[in-house]
Amino acid sequence: MIIDAHQHFWKIDRGDYHWMDDSVAAIRRDILPVDLTPLAASCGVDGTVLVQAAATTAETRFLLSLGLETPLIRGVVGWVDLEDPNVGSTLANLSRDPLFKGVRPMLQDIEDTEWVLRESVVAGLRQVAHLGLSMDALVQPRHLSALFELSMKLPELDIVIDHCAKLEFSDDGDPGTNWREGMKLLASRPRVFCKLSGLANEYGAGWDAGALRPVFRHVLECFGASRLMWGSDWPVLNLAGTYEDWHRCAQSLTQELSETERVEIFGGTALRFYRL
Repeated sequence: MIIDAHQHFWKIDRGDYHWMDDSVAAIRRDILPVDLTPLAASCGVDGTVLVQAAATTAETRFLLSLGLETPLIRGVVGWVDLEDPNVGSTLANLSRDPLFKGVRPMLQDIEDTEWVLRESVVAGLRQVAHLGLSMDALVQPRHLSALFELSMKLPELDIVIDHCAKLEFSDDGDPGTNWREGMKLLASRPRVFCKLSGLANEYGAGWDAGALRPVFRHVLECFGASRLMWGSDWPVLNLAGTYEDWHRCAQSLTQELSETERVEIFGGTALRFYRL
């Protein structure tokens, strides 16, 4: 089974996609399951993990409603206010829907790099772990040390790093020593995983398998295939390329691996991590 471990849908007139400015005008329109279904079919994708794109529980409930009518959606990663004293009740209520698999605080949009280490946030994430849910970490390289500390505080919490931590490529394509060391340190924590996603957007014009191979080899070396999962980050991906092109690129990056390793990256890891 091939799983796309990271994609989005949105309906603009819901009104809570505050990050959608003119820089993303090309994708600032309703994007719904009917748009992804033929693309997924063309790449042999059997199911997806639908990830939040707005910092509201209302959007999470909207995504879960899409899951009721869309067989392609195998799980939903939503948003909750982790500092809300009643977050446990909110999580328990959302968990009544078996499609609800985890939460994603939008750390990249929070100025305080160590926000995730606040006692109130840690308490909320402890509730996430208690319910058997996971955390998607939407982070940048500046967050890696804080994320490592979080993994030490909450060793029972399953964490997956979205988009290889949105690394910044230098002019020569090198991801940098700080990113390499930070990812290696995080990989030493057995319940921290990584998504092979978002790299086309972070690299920008000229991305291809050759340009992205150093990053892939590093996360593979650090996490191994059993803690690495492929995701499209569609339709954000459309700002840099196409669904089919990114899928082909990922296939090229992994072509020298064993079939067992490829099965893990393109489905097995996501199936286990998200309990699909």
